[in-house]
Amino acid sequence: MDLENEIDSHDGVLKACVVGHPHPKWDERPVALVVLKPGANVTAEQVNARCAKHFARWQLPDDVLFVGSIPQNSTGKMDQRAVRERLKSEGYRLPDQLTTEN
Repeated sequence: MDLENEIDSHDGVLKACVVGHPHPKWDERPVALVVLKPGANVTAEQVNARCAKHFARWQLPDDVLFVGSIPQNSTGKMDQRAVRERLKSEGYRLPDQLTTEN
């Protein structure tokens, strides 16, 4: 949640969601999904640089994905389970796992 709040505090970010994604060595690694404000131009490098000021390197997201929306549950909160399922159904792989055979 702290990582989400830090990303949310960027001027160009409308909303951020950070979820753990399976990793063979580290169990899970963080992935940030970011919805930008209209007209904003924010890069993954800028998101990580901002987070690096307040978090240890191992806590930073392994990937920053820019999306149009983040699923919400019936109470209006971000549905992290739906986000994880979406990544899984799309066959998402962490950047360091793209060339690794399972």
